[in-house]
Amino acid sequence: MLLTLPVTLENADVRLEPLSRDHEVDLAAAATGLDHAWYTSVPRPEGVAADIAQRLSWHDEGTMNPWAVRRLDTGRVVGSTTFCNIDQANRHVEIGHTWLGLEAQRTAVNTAAKLLLLTHAFEACDAIAVEFRTHWHNRQSRDAIARLGAKQDGVLRNHRLGPDGTLRDTVVFSILPHEWPAVKLGLQQRLARG
Repeated sequence: MLLTLPVTLENADVRLEPLSRDHEVDLAAAATGLDHAWYTSVPRPEGVAADIAQRLSWHDEGTMNPWAVRRLDTGRVVGSTTFCNIDQANRHVEIGHTWLGLEAQRTAVNTAAKLLLLTHAFEACDAIAVEFRTHWHNRQSRDAIARLGAKQDGVLRNHRLGPDGTLRDTVVFSILPHEWPAVKLGLQQRLARG
């Protein structure tokens, strides 16, 4: 299956719905009250429409597959995530551009969503590597990625310029197919513990 193919993914906790402009109002509500730290790319509520448009544009270019994250216990859309930097020829993908609203943080939502995305990448799309990237200063994200079971590959120093002109060091993590069964069991156990 192509990494760019829009599909709905669902488990007991979340439904990942192909992102559309219909999600704008819910995503703007989810983005309200977030700490928009200088090292993150979470849209402000008034910027959600532009963020959706950009993600859909990247989908049209074949480099991104974006989803809205719907929490099933409340029925509310609580954030967004993507397959990005898609390299279909090499079956390589990054999971990124992920953000969750306050009500979903420190819940099962992120773990459940990552389990769906990784299962889809490895088991349906036959990925040979799934990568995660985050800003060096985003300690919360780095810790969350490590808890998933991803291994740190390294740091790309002065990797990008930020919107304010600061230089970003990017921490790169990955999961490989032979690691996936153990990572999957770990994620399933975390969800079972609640």
